[in-house]
Amino acid sequence: MQVGFIGLGVMGQPMALRLARSGTPLVVWNRTTARTAPLRIAGVEVATDPGEVFARADVVVVMLADDHAVDAILGRGGPLFARVRDRTVVHMGTTSPEYSRALEADIRAAGGSYVEAPVSGSRVPAESGQLVAMLGGDKRDVDAVRPLLAPMCRETFVCGPAPNALLMKLSVNLFLITLVTGLTEAFHFADRLGVDRTMFCDVMAASPMASSVSLMKAPKLLAEDFEVQAAALDVLKNNRLIAQAAQSSGVASPLLDVCHALFEETVGLGHGAEDVMAVLRALEARTGRIAHARAVDFDSSHC
Repeated sequence: MQVGFIGLGVMGQPMALRLARSGTPLVVWNRTTARTAPLRIAGVEVATDPGEVFARADVVVVMLADDHAVDAILGRGGPLFARVRDRTVVHMGTTSPEYSRALEADIRAAGGSYVEAPVSGSRVPAESGQLVAMLGGDKRDVDAVRPLLAPMCRETFVCGPAPNALLMKLSVNLFLITLVTGLTEAFHFADRLGVDRTMFCDVMAASPMASSVSLMKAPKLLAEDFEVQAAALDVLKNNRLIAQAAQSSGVASPLLDVCHALFEETVGLGHGAEDVMAVLRALEARTGRIAHARAVDFDSSHC
């Protein structure tokens, strides 16, 4: 089965490389051609445009930033959308459940098949094939696609019809966002109160709270290494999607709301392209404002 892969970003590039190295016949395309270089070196065919991918592939994996990018690549709403006919589109990005439901209806109406397959994980798990995929769609289509994901994912979960997979992804991401934000706040708290930073990370690693996420992210905080594994801007996008779903369903999400504000501040400070742990900068800025306010109050009281 010829597989197409469109979208070679922070996640997409290592995912496509995993497919290629597993022997999957692959043709790829990316808007920024420089991102295709490692795939070329691996012997993968690089298409000149998205239309060539659809012309040559039976299954097209789409790993793009948002719904606008997906619509543009598919040619949705115009004559180019006919290229999805007799193709299976595998949507692996994170968009709203409502968007996924509508996209599935349009693809089926055009004679194609659709599977949503968002993944849990960041760049490092993508490089090592340790992602966790959640699949939604018609059972026959899901069963056909599931084996193709094996080189990229250590586990796959069938969640039922679309958009159940995206609802599952948003639920998982709610926990992830609060987890990394809580870790960062604890690190910042310890640091500002004079606790040994290295020992804090060692204690965390030895504690019952340790997880693969904390073991990966705590050293980044210690080194102030914000090389992107999962970008703060992408986390903010996910936060907004979860908040919208919560609000439309009347579900309380107080912890998420606090994280939402912090990631908006992180992006506003210019750290959107850095790793999620750059939320530390928003916490530092808040602490700086508190310190400034206290200094002003102290000066005023001694006038």
